[in-house]
Amino acid sequence: MSALAQAPLAPQPYPTREQLLARLPVLAQQIAIGAADRERLHDLPFDAFAKFRESGLGALRIPVEQGGPGGSLVDVFHVIVTLAAADSNVAHALRLHYDLTEALALQRPTPFTAVQVRRVLDGAIFGGASTERETAKPGEFQTVLRRQGDHFVVSGRKFYSTGTAFSDYARINMLNEAGDYVIVIIPVSRQGVRIIDDWNGMGQRLTASGSLLLDEVEVYDDEVVPREYENLPGRHNGALRQLHLVATASGIVHNVLADALSYVRHHGRPAAHSGVDSPRDDVFIHQVIGDLASYAHAIDALVEQNARTLDRSAVAIAAGHADAEERVLEGALATAQTQLIVSKLALQAAERLFEAGGASATSTTHNFDRHWRNLRTIFSHNPLLHKARVIGDYHLNGVTTHLKEGRVF
Repeated sequence: MSALAQAPLAPQPYPTREQLLARLPVLAQQIAIGAADRERLHDLPFDAFAKFRESGLGALRIPVEQGGPGGSLVDVFHVIVTLAAADSNVAHALRLHYDLTEALALQRPTPFTAVQVRRVLDGAIFGGASTERETAKPGEFQTVLRRQGDHFVVSGRKFYSTGTAFSDYARINMLNEAGDYVIVIIPVSRQGVRIIDDWNGMGQRLTASGSLLLDEVEVYDDEVVPREYENLPGRHNGALRQLHLVATASGIVHNVLADALSYVRHHGRPAAHSGVDSPRDDVFIHQVIGDLASYAHAIDALVEQNARTLDRSAVAIAAGHADAEERVLEGALATAQTQLIVSKLALQAAERLFEAGGASATSTTHNFDRHWRNLRTIFSHNPLLHKARVIGDYHLNGVTTHLKEGRVF
């Protein structure tokens, strides 16, 4: 049966933007419970995603005219930062979902997009995958969608299927038989789809970023669309995916600050040279906490400012403004610069945390090292030196080649 026939009806009326955002604090508190222990024990956060699904926040970006709450990108990135402060794995694993909802918000409605919008409004979470490890270069595919009678079939192996284990649908990039890039969206429960938790990175261990296997999976005509990166919506979404990583890092820095405060209050001892009886009166610890709070403040400001830039880009695209090209380029540049500086501040914060305690702060019981591991993993997604080079070439020479790619650079 085709996707159109299977699509559920959206609930009416949908909660407003204000009602959805009011649910965020309680959701974050629930997700935060046991997060450090889950990471240490490799306990995938399925329950957290069940709660997220129930919250309705996955539909935050769907426009009012499509039946959604019409939230802004400032709202979306506020959600990501807040969830990342509770559990960075959960926030990170929603990256493909919010990428898809942004695409739905900007694309001209079609029967295909209408199906996805109804699914999102019904609470569905989207994951997916693109990368194949066996190819010579990133972005190359061996997975080919083949015609078989009145439908297609596909076999292949993808990696970095972040969040797909927690999702209802997978958006998968592949080739068609003509060699064109296409996107397929299918239920993860479909026969022949297998998700393997074989991600073994040192950080973001619970994002389920491992393998997605396709074994002669049936795909219907109305589940396939062309893949476009170089048009304005595609380029806008490229920046959005990068800022999602930065927002996740912002939440981690909030978690660093929270862990530092908790450690000092409940486990800390003053430094031998401080001359005080309580760690809360230790001027050395004051300086550490002051630094961490300042890092969090600065990163928050950068993420919010960047989100406003992307909001302007989205409005220009949706309205067909004459300056849409300029706004999209502005968003790509802002995001590259934000990512570069936040990577430095966030990693420094994760290292600085250990100055709030002695050797006891390195105990695996606290699992404080997860913050640096998670941040280093996030900022290894793209070569930061190359990003700095692109920014410098733009400011010196006006070169926009990589800023206009609409993909990772």
